[in-house]
Amino acid sequence: MPRQTINPYTNEVLKTFEDATDQQIETALATADNLYRKMKPQAISDRTETLHKIAQGIRDHAQELAEIATREMGKLIAESKGEVELCAIIADYFADHAEAMLQPTTLQSQVTGEAKVYRHATGVILAVEPWNFPYYQIMRVFAPNFMVGNPMILRDAANIPWSAQAFADVVLESGAPKGALTNVFMSYDQVADMIADPRIQGVALTGSERGGSSVAEEAGKNLKKSTLELGGQDVFIVLDDANMADVNEIAWRSRLYNAGQVCTSSKRFIVMDSVYDEFLDNLKQNFAAVKPGDPMDSATTLAPMNTKKAKEKLQKQVDEAIEAGATVAYGNESYDLEGQFFMPTILTDIDADNPARHTEMFGPVAQVYKVHSEAEAIELANDSQYGLGGIVFSGDSAHGEQVATQIETGMVFVNNFMASLPELPFGGVKNSGYGRELSELGLMAFVNEQLVVTADKPDFDNMAGGLVSTD
Repeated sequence: MPRQTINPYTNEVLKTFEDATDQQIETALATADNLYRKMKPQAISDRTETLHKIAQGIRDHAQELAEIATREMGKLIAESKGEVELCAIIADYFADHAEAMLQPTTLQSQVTGEAKVYRHATGVILAVEPWNFPYYQIMRVFAPNFMVGNPMILRDAANIPWSAQAFADVVLESGAPKGALTNVFMSYDQVADMIADPRIQGVALTGSERGGSSVAEEAGKNLKKSTLELGGQDVFIVLDDANMADVNEIAWRSRLYNAGQVCTSSKRFIVMDSVYDEFLDNLKQNFAAVKPGDPMDSATTLAPMNTKKAKEKLQKQVDEAIEAGATVAYGNESYDLEGQFFMPTILTDIDADNPARHTEMFGPVAQVYKVHSEAEAIELANDSQYGLGGIVFSGDSAHGEQVATQIETGMVFVNNFMASLPELPFGGVKNSGYGRELSELGLMAFVNEQLVVTADKPDFDNMAGGLVSTD
């Protein structure tokens, strides 16, 4: 079925893209595999200049890319511009630092000779990516793998074909060799077939639990390494000594950025009883102050959701929460607008048996919980199948850090926004997935960490001592 770009603000069909044929997929695989074999003997430094050129090419096309993303999935134009610049920053970072990170390391060992770990490319990587950050999700896999020497084939979300192709085109036009990044409009069946192909050596997915489970199953069945970044129910913990001016300024932004369609956005606000009323009052005021409208207009502060289907799913989740006893503290009304807008909504009184307690609401809905102790806050924070990120606000930053270390997630920020930067590892635990992207950890996601032990001659004495493997 052809893919359509539908503007969620106007509901207008802007572009149509045809699905890939099996022959096109074979060509993409063959091209990427041939490039891998050419890149494998290359010095890492040979790719540095190219990746810097890609960063500059992204900046040169920044306005165009930002407008495409805004028209296609609805995010505010300022947010789209920020995402494009972040992509350039990521590219520059790995261009500058990957070579040093990938150098062989010497191990201290009892073995005769010198033991080193070399880091080599492994082959073509398949990236299965979502719609909420059309460019950033691609770049955080592409940039490190390009420096390693792993070409990448992209299967992007069906509702953002324009963004996916535009980004791939800019990368190629900026000097990347053909096959370094290939966007392919694949079906799920074709994805499974590609994972099974021996030329694919790894799979990176960002998406839903369902999608992650399916890809992990295919990857495991074919003995392919995979990394998964899935959903989140990230907490925003407010301790009783927190600076409430900072809390009140950041809380609403952390929920409504990208219309709340962020895996790491704050979804569960866990607030100490002594500051609960102040927090809730301010969150209501800030939610009420947003201005829905044309996301291309800089005056707009609330973007539409990405599709009608997504909006309907979120409304169903809110309705189910209310039926199970949740209170609507604010919102849950309709805007008199044509686009896929969802009024920011606050739910309270969410009991342990309410389905909302363990549901990721991927849109502008905040769950607010009152707790009476720090221990209760930590217990509630960890009462989730997810473990992606979180935020803790405390008047004592050192104490806030102690609390943060008790939260069962891959990332926690104390007294600050959640941030994604190339030097910071990104990823989670539990049903939020496994593996890391970005940073040195992400750079090593799909490398062969090869042990090489070099001696002038064998040590026969140690053979008798049992230090030689008999596996």
